[in-house]
Formats: sequence, structure tokens, C-alpha cells
Amino acid sequence: MVKSYSKYEQSDSFGVVATATSNIVWTSEGVIQPGSSRPAGAGRAYAAANEEVLCWDVKKGELLSRWRDSSCTEEVTAICRSEIDPDVFAVGYNDGSIRIWDARMGSVIISFNGHKSAITTLAFDGSGVRLASGARDTDIVIWDLVSEVGLFKLRGHKGQITALHFLHPTKGDETDGAEPELDLDQPFLLSTSKDSLIKLWDVNTQHCIETHVAQSNGECWAMGVSQDGSGCVTAGNDGELKVWGIDLDGLRQASNSIGEGGDQRYLLERGTLYRQGKDRTLGIAFHHRSDYIAVHGSEKAVEIWRIRSGNEVQKVLARKRKRRREKAKNETNGEAQDHAEDGEEKINVADADISEVIVPYVTVRTAGKVRSVSWMQIQGQKKLQLLVGTNNNLIDVYEVPHKSKSKSDEPPEYTRAYSVELSGHRNDVRALALSSDDRMLASASSGGLKIWNVKTQNCLRTLECGYALCAAFLPGDKIVVVGTKEGNIQLFDIAASALLDEIPAHEGAIWTLQVHPDGKSVVTGSADKSVKFWNFEIVQEEIPGTKRTTPRLKLVQNRILKVSDDVLSVHFSPDSRLLAVSTLDNTVKVFFVDSLKLFLNLYGHKLPVLNMSISSDSKLIATCSADKNIRIWGLDFGDCHKALFGHQDSIMQIGFIPHPVDKDETHLFFSASKDRTIKTWDGDKFEQIQKFKGHHGEIWAMAVSRTGDFVVSASHDKSIRIWSRTDEPIFLEEEREREMEELYESTLATSLEKDDTEADDNEGEAVAASKQTISTLTAGERIAEALELGLEDLELVRAWEKQKARNPNLAPPQRNPLFMALGNISAERHVLNTLAKIPAAQLHDALLVLPFSALPSLFTFIAIWVQRQWNVTLTCRVLFFMLKTHQKQIVASRELKTLLESMRSDLRATLSGMKDLIGFNLAALRFVAERVEENGIVRLEDVEVAEEERKSVKKRGFVDVA
Repeated sequence: MVKSYSKYEQSDSFGVVATATSNIVWTSEGVIQPGSSRPAGAGRAYAAANEEVLCWDVKKGELLSRWRDSSCTEEVTAICRSEIDPDVFAVGYNDGSIRIWDARMGSVIISFNGHKSAITTLAFDGSGVRLASGARDTDIVIWDLVSEVGLFKLRGHKGQITALHFLHPTKGDETDGAEPELDLDQPFLLSTSKDSLIKLWDVNTQHCIETHVAQSNGECWAMGVSQDGSGCVTAGNDGELKVWGIDLDGLRQASNSIGEGGDQRYLLERGTLYRQGKDRTLGIAFHHRSDYIAVHGSEKAVEIWRIRSGNEVQKVLARKRKRRREKAKNETNGEAQDHAEDGEEKINVADADISEVIVPYVTVRTAGKVRSVSWMQIQGQKKLQLLVGTNNNLIDVYEVPHKSKSKSDEPPEYTRAYSVELSGHRNDVRALALSSDDRMLASASSGGLKIWNVKTQNCLRTLECGYALCAAFLPGDKIVVVGTKEGNIQLFDIAASALLDEIPAHEGAIWTLQVHPDGKSVVTGSADKSVKFWNFEIVQEEIPGTKRTTPRLKLVQNRILKVSDDVLSVHFSPDSRLLAVSTLDNTVKVFFVDSLKLFLNLYGHKLPVLNMSISSDSKLIATCSADKNIRIWGLDFGDCHKALFGHQDSIMQIGFIPHPVDKDETHLFFSASKDRTIKTWDGDKFEQIQKFKGHHGEIWAMAVSRTGDFVVSASHDKSIRIWSRTDEPIFLEEEREREMEELYESTLATSLEKDDTEADDNEGEAVAASKQTISTLTAGERIAEALELGLEDLELVRAWEKQKARNPNLAPPQRNPLFMALGNISAERHVLNTLAKIPAAQLHDALLVLPFSALPSLFTFIAIWVQRQWNVTLTCRVLFFMLKTHQKQIVASRELKTLLESMRSDLRATLSGMKDLIGFNLAALRFVAERVEENGIVRLEDVEVAEEERKSVKKRGFVDVA
């Protein structure tokens, strides 16, 4: 009989506040409480957490929602929010895909896939209908959110795209005093790239109209555009910031006049500024009122610059000129007096040096290296507020006062107002330990120990510790013991959140510790080449200043075992007879616990053994090493049963199930590696059962629950993940087949990408935004299959209908079982349903899979759909795309000419009918709107006030709408 195993799947992921893969976005949701006008909250922060997007309440530090698409395991690399519809977010991923999320429902509305590598930046246009995406593959793609397709791909940059911004010139016919209206039909796109260029693209004509070198010293890493679009700042290496003016009036005229003014320049260089930090600048954010700019590099600081007003600049220029005049006067004894008088009135702000206009304001020092900043805009807030996401799993809010009226040059005092930090560690988790009832999890990192509730993933306690390397719960689950890099043992009381004791135990780092199976002692192994045994003792300690005593736990050393090299791991056998010790010289020594005499020497690994585990029946020991191998040994004679090539990198942890319920699971074990995977193995058959993928960084620590119901792992990606056992059985043959399929699909996808690049290299600046993926290939195959079956069935049914006209009692034909299974569906309806099920964004790519020979059958069905007016939009979309794609062959084909001729008249009639219907509906809506306006009667009571004072005096308005 074939043996089956239980399948494990990731059930939870926690411990992440924000990962450094993506930017952070602030929204004002939740700021105002219902029924109040005063700000009560600090808004929400949307941050990437590996493959998820987390929404945090900034003030309370609570997690409000998490967005995760089950079909995507790639990291989030860019987040962008639509200004027009605040609930719509575009999220870019590491594999080049983009998903549009609805914040209200927390679900994906549209998926796009057009880039070959990670998305680096996203930007919505002024209407919220178009989205521009830039990626590491140097392409820019413009997407249409209404028709859910990629419009075109812009090529011209030779490096990773670092920033995108849509520009909309204002319409020329604005009235005096009114806010100028943006011309949303004439968008321009500003882009910067690591190739040090800044480009201006005309989106309507799909070409680049201007290119400049943005940075004089290498790559351009960031761009910020002012709120009104009149200027921008680009940044690169060595803290250099270049300021540009944007000629929006010139752009408006350029969009109206085609083919004129070829030498016109719209980007004007204004000058260069230099930051205090000389590191690479990674982000520039203009405040919504445009008088402050936040600039940050990869260090622990955000520099805030201030844009002076026109009056301030004039005063500064006047002061400088006065000084120059005095200097010249002193030098020439009054000869230059006349010249100075002439230039008195000619202070022009536009001629001022840029360093006089944009000046450093304050440098905010942060708790970690800055990854991204976002300005907060809370009405009624007196101070500037800046949301900062850092590389060490932290979100902070800093408050900076506005420029004061006083003339002091002291930098303003800033404060850290809020922080989201309790939900994760600042550094990588190096040790995990589960309590005896599997309800609590202890995770220890450099400087922090956290206790988690495994079921709810809430952080129960946060304690400060040293650089932790190993940890364990003591019996009773009230105390956690931690071994540190400094060689100390620290004891923490969970209930009291206090450090009970710190013992200087070893001279070197304590790499490993384990509690004895009887729960009365603990053993520690260190880099000082010793293994020490510690007993638990309760001592009565006097309370200072009183005569009373209090019981206290003490660790008392009772034995020591010296070995020849650094100790990396120690492990008791469950029957507490043997102790295994692995050392830096690649060997494992097994000692008797009672006499500490050497029992076995296990030789075989080529590099040091990093971890060990002994099965619950004390018969097998599994060792894992930096040589990427797992070895299984018998504990009776020390013979090596099997050496398994386990992972692609060093294997950090290994673990048998401590107390298996089922006897078959006694020799199942788990291994976790730096190659980002966890694997389950059968220690009797020496076979890999399952591979868990999900982490995006090296896995440092792993803990197996008491009965093997779940496994917990902690990784460099800052996440702690729980892998739970499911009821689904797993068979080894099926698992191997699935792995082979995945391998085939990945090689197929890479070969498709190569074909795409070879095809695209010969094309121009704007190309089609298509990308073949496995899903589009399978969708294309489904269409081809449906056409093939449908054509046969169509001919069969037509022949039967002809015969039935002569013989009314004729039995129905024997159709394909598929149509019968789908409720006796007609062939034309089945083909249409197949097309309708393909997501709109993938439809064009799926249709490209069809060969030209499939066109006659497709057009046969399209003719039927046009005639019956079924799903006209989809039908037209498919028809026009195929006509455009295969235009030359269709023109040359006689067979298709008759088909298209008959289709044309039907389609024209259908579309004109639909046009009339839409026009009628629009007219009706306008009529209803006019009626509502006419019937809206507003009575003003208790108020008689002039139009100018309307804003300052409260009115009571009663509106009656019929």
C-alpha cells in the first residue's frame, strides 16, 4: 500500500510592521471621528510586508487589514494610491505583475502583467483612469483601468526606472480668480532612470519629446514634483539635488499645435543643491502646500528643505546687495556709489540663485535607516507631520514645527509623535521556542525578546535582552531562558515582564542551550569549548530594608564538560540517557549523561554541524550542516544510515516531532535552510515529503510543535510564519510530479521572455504592452480547444436541423459529453463563455496564442454572436484585435472576405442601435439632473449677509428635492 503523509500549508504570518522592499503610503482615513470635526486619529499607513500589504492605524499601532492574493508569493515592491478614488491602490510586485486593490473590500479588482522584472514605481494620472508603471526591465507601461488593458510600452531608458509623474497642462480658458482646470485629455509623463536621464513623454502621441542628463555624477535615483507641477527635483549620488522648472504653458501650446516648434524646451535647469549627507538620495517628497520638501538617503536621517516665499527671497537679495555695496564702497572709497544707485530697483526673484530659494530647514534623525517617507495632511494640525518607514521593521511619525516669525537661526525642535513598533523585531530573529502547551511562542533577536500568542498572533510581552542566540521556556512556561553572544544566561519572568537574573556563564558566545527532559536542569554550549550543566534551585532572598524573604529561582552550575573545539549544538535524547554535542571540527560526539563518558563519535560532515535532533524513541539522530547535507545516524552503533543532499545552502535547523501521536510519524523530521525553504523528510524511507516555500530571506530559526500540528519559522525577511498540518493527504509520486511541472513551467516562462525580448529589440519607441505567461498560454489553449469542439458541434447541429425540417420526429444528435455536462449548452454559447472567463487584461495575450488557421472558425462564431447581439463589447474587442493583428493575411484571404462582408452589415446595424441607446440614456440623465436642480428649493433662515462674508457666518440651509 502507498504511504500517505499529511500536507502542511502556511496558515499565518506575523512579526512584520513594514519591509524595506517598498515605499509607504499615508491616507487620512480614520482621522475624523463620526459626529466630530476635530482630528482624533493620525490616519492610516499602508506598508509592504513581504507578499502582503498591511494597513496600520498609526496612532493606536493596530493592524486594520491585510491584503494578500493567494495566487501571488512575490514581494510587494511599490504602492501607489489614486488621488481621484482614494479607495483604489495600485500595488506592484517583484515578478513584474501589478494588482489594483479596492481598500473597502480588501480584494483585487484588476491584475496586469506586462513587465519582465520587479516594478519600481507606479503613478496614476489626473483622471485616475490611466496608470503608468516603471520596472527594473527599463520599460514604462501605460495601463487603462477602464478597459483593463495595457495601452502601450515606452522604451528609451537604458536603466531601471526610478520615478514617474504625470503632468497635465491647464486649459487656456480659465476665468479670473477661479482655480485653473487641468486638461486631462493631454497628459505628459515625466520619467527618471538609473541611466541618469530625465525624459518627458507625450502620452497621446506615444513618444519622447525631451531628454536631459539629470545627474552629472552617475545614476538618478529619485524625483519629486511640486504639487502644481511647475517644477521638480531630481537626485543622485553624492547628495546632489538638481532643480528643474517645468514650462506648463509651453506644454499646453505644444499639445494644441502638432508638428510645430521642434526646438522648444519644456524642462529648464534651475541649479544644483547639495545635501548634508553624501550618500545616495533615495526619496524626495513635496509637502501638499509645496513650501517644504523631505529628502532622504539610505542613512538614518530625513532632511527637510524649505522653499522661501517671493518676499523672503527679495529681502535676502536686497541684504546681499547691500553688503556687496558696502564692501565695494570700502574698497574704492565711494567711487562705486553711482553704479549702486542705478541697480536699486532691479531685484528680480527669477534671477535668484536656487540656493537662495530652497534652503535647508531641519534634519530629522530617525531610529533606523530610512526606506520611504510620506507627508501627513491632517486639517487643524499646527505642525508638519512626516510618516517614515525604516529598514528595521518600523513605522514612525515625526512632528516638525513650521517656520517661526522670529529671526533666530536655531534649527526647530522635532519630536517623535507616534510609532508602530511592537508588532515586530528590529533585528533578525535568531531563536524560537514554544511553550509546553504550544500556546506561547518566544522569539529572540539582538536586543529584543517577544512573547506571542500562537493562536491570535498578538504580541503579549516585549522585553529587552542581549544579542540572543538561543532560547527556551523553562517547565511551567512562566520563565524564558536566553543565551547571548556575550556569554550570559538571562532569565525573564513573563508575567512580571522583568529580567530575573543575568549570569555570566561562559567566556564565549552561548550558541546552544537545552532543558533536560526531566525539567530540573539546563545545559549550555559555548564558543569557549565547554558544555555546562545548570540546576534549578529556589533560594530565599532577603528583601532589602526588611527582614522578610522572598523565594527566587537561581541557576547553579554543577558540572562542566570540556571539548576540543567550539560547541555549536547540544541535544539530550528523550530518554535522557545520552547527550549529543556538535563542535566546530565537523564532528558530533555522543556522551552518557550520567558519567559524561564518550559513547560515539559521528564523522562524515565536511563542514560544521549547525543543529541536531534525536527522534522521540531515542533511536535516530539527524544532523544538519553548513555543507548542505543531512545525515541520519543510528544511536545504537553510530552508523550513518543515509546522507541526504538536503538544500541549496547551509541548513540552520532540524527537528523531529517531539511527541508524535501517530507511530508512523516518529521518524518524520523538518529541516530549515538559508535557501529560504523548509522541507519535511521521512527518516525511514530517506525521502523528501514536502517543500514549504514562502519566506523571502534566509531562515534562521525553526520550532516544531509538541505533536507536529504546526511548525514555526523565522527569517531574515522579518516574518514569523506558522505552517499548519491540514487534512489533505500527500503522496510522494504526486508531489514529485507537481515539482517537475513547476520546473517545466518556470523554464517555459523564461524561454517565452527571451522570445519576447528578441522580438521587441527591433521595434520602436512605443510597443504593445503584452507579455506571455503560463496563464495566458493556458487561456489560449482553452480557446483553441473550445473552437475545435464548437465547430464540430455546430456542423452536427446544423446538419440535424436540416434533416429535422424534412423529418420532424427525428431524434436529437449524439453531441460531445462536455456540452451535455454543461446543461446541454449550445456550441456558440460555450465558446463565448470560454472567452468571457478570461480576465480582460489577459485576453489579448491569450488571443495571440491562436494560429492564423484558427481564424475562420473564430470568425464563424463571431458572425453568430453579432447576429444574435450577444455580449457586443467582448465580441467587438476580439474581432477588432484579430483584424489588427492578422491584417495582412486577412486581406490576402478570399475565404475570410465573404465571412467579413456578411458580418459588416450586421455589426454596423448593432453598433448604431447601441449608440442611439446610449445617447438616449445620456439625454435622459441630463433631463433628470435639470429637474432635480429646478425642484431644489433652498430657504435661508436667520441669515442676511453679503456674498463675501458667506464663509465666516454659519447658514442654515433646508433643501427640498421633489
